[in-house]
Parts: sequence; C-alpha cells; structure tokens
Amino acid sequence: MTPLVIAHRGASGYRPEHSRSAYELAIALGADAIEPDLVPTRDGALVLRHENEISGTTDVADRPEFEDRRTTKTVDGQRLTGWFTEDFTWDELTTLRTRERLPQLRPQSAAHDGDEPILRFEDLLGILDAAPRPVGLVAEVKHATYFDGVGLPMGQLVDAAIGAAGWRGDDRLTVECFEKGVLRDLGARGAGGRLVYLQEARGSAADEVATHGSSAPTYATERTDAALAALADEFDGISVPLGTLMAGVDPVAVDDPGPVRSDVVERAHAVGLDVYTWTLRPENRFLPAPLRRGGDVAAHGDWERWYTSVVRTGVDGVFADHADLAVRARELVADPAAVHRSGG
Repeated sequence: MTPLVIAHRGASGYRPEHSRSAYELAIALGADAIEPDLVPTRDGALVLRHENEISGTTDVADRPEFEDRRTTKTVDGQRLTGWFTEDFTWDELTTLRTRERLPQLRPQSAAHDGDEPILRFEDLLGILDAAPRPVGLVAEVKHATYFDGVGLPMGQLVDAAIGAAGWRGDDRLTVECFEKGVLRDLGARGAGGRLVYLQEARGSAADEVATHGSSAPTYATERTDAALAALADEFDGISVPLGTLMAGVDPVAVDDPGPVRSDVVERAHAVGLDVYTWTLRPENRFLPAPLRRGGDVAAHGDWERWYTSVVRTGVDGVFADHADLAVRARELVADPAAVHRSGG
C-alpha cells in the first residue's frame, strides 16, 4: 500500500498556501506531487489561489487602491462578498502578497504573511521542471461553469497554459475538478495527463445543476456501482473527502496493521478507477473526536493512527497539508512493526 503523497496547495501546514516557499518546501519534504488550485484573471492568466475570492489569502483588503473592487457575487450557488481574481489583471495581482488562511491554527505559517507574491500556473510548472527529482502535478480547475459564464473558458485557458509550458501529454500531469464538463473538454483538446473527478460527500456538481436544475444527480448517486462504471469509461479516478473514504471505520479500533476496509475504494477499484482522498491534517480541529489530544484545537492529536488507517484502505493518493507527516505514515504502514513501536 503505497499511495501518492500529494502536497495540498504546497506545504500549506508550514507556509501560506500556494506560495513559492510552500511549493518548494513540499518538494523538500518528500511530496510525490503538488496540488494547486487554478482561477483566472480578467485578462486570462491562471493564478494559484484556493478560490477566486482572495481576501482570506492575500492582503488585498488592506490595499486602498483596490477598495472599489470589493463586490458581492454568487459563485456556484454561494453568495460571497470580497475581491475576485476575475476583476483584476495579472499585473494588478502581482502587487499583492500571500497570507496564511488559518492564522489562529497555524501562527508559525502566519509569521510569513506578506513575504511573497502570488504566482501563476506557469510559475509552478517552472518550479516542478527545476525540481531535483520528478514531482507530479495534480491541478484543480475551479468553478468551470461559473467562469465559462463570464467569458473565461477554463478548459481553453488550462489547455493553452499546459501547451505553452511544454506539459502537454506529460506523465507528471493530472487534472481534477468537481465538474465533469471541463474534464471532458480537456480530454477532447488532447491536453493529456490523467483526469480525476472530484466529489463532495453531498450536493451536486455545478455543471449538472446548470443543466438539470433541481433534478441534477447528486455526488452520492454518482458513487453507485453503475455510476462508477460509467465514470471509469471517461476518467482515470475519483477523489473523495475523508469522511466518505472512511465511512463506517472506527478510528480507535484500527490497531491491527492489516487492511482497513473502505467501501468506496473497493467498489471504485473493481471498475478500474483510482481513488484519492482529501485532506489529511494533524491538528485536533480536523481529527475524529477520539483521536484529539488535549483541549487546544491547534495542537496535533493522534495523527499517526488516523493517517496510517487511511493509507491502509488501499487508497491511491492522499492530499496532505504536511507532506512529511503523510510520508511518515506511508513508511509506518510499509513496516507494521514500526507502527506499534511508534505507538500508532
């Protein structure tokens, strides 16, 4: 059981997410791949931000020159107020600096607020090309239907960026999205790489809602045996939240170093789909209640027990904010005696 360790927005447990230092540190910590989120500017540049609303991850709210850009929009059914990448040119965004999204939980990362500018997709591709060893890319395309509706076609923009950087057909490339339409578009364009369909635990994909309204299929119905078989005809894998992957697993009763049964892994593998899961985080706030230690939500709980249990499901890749801890968990599972020696 050797899942890929995918650095979630870089080493986002240690540095502000999507910053150059977060990406470079993730590589140094042993990540097999880097996961960026892609959102566009008004002039079609793809920037690396978790969302197109950027007040939580940059200093845009402190910039008086951009005060008039604050607005309210509805994105995939969610009403948001703030500053949005599609209202800026790339040249304007170069003046902003990155910030830690969870400063109360990660004050050491927040100490680096303001140190670095935001980056474009091609900047990360350059970092990966310069890495001392092969490191993969798992690029998440955000809000494709919404951006199509405002004249920023994500399939076209992603394909162009991949082609310009010489990554077309590169074995290191995976593209994922919570919407199937843009994945199909990229496949039709011949962008290459692996295509992974992200699924929430509940709700429906934005492109399905745009087409079918209230009768749109839910993500849950897209995990039936028949639906998984249909997905396998088009895509290479699915990516599900930890709660879906670990449904029915008692996090305390997993001391045996053998396999941990995950229904979704077994059924997806049976039809030829790889399975990925998100997101491993060691802080008490993100762990199952029985694995929390002490009363500080920012303190690390019994992450080893949780991480190794996830690895033992046979999942093909794990997204982690702290790549080194996920690498350690993988090593512990490879050596069951070490799991017990470590107290896992």
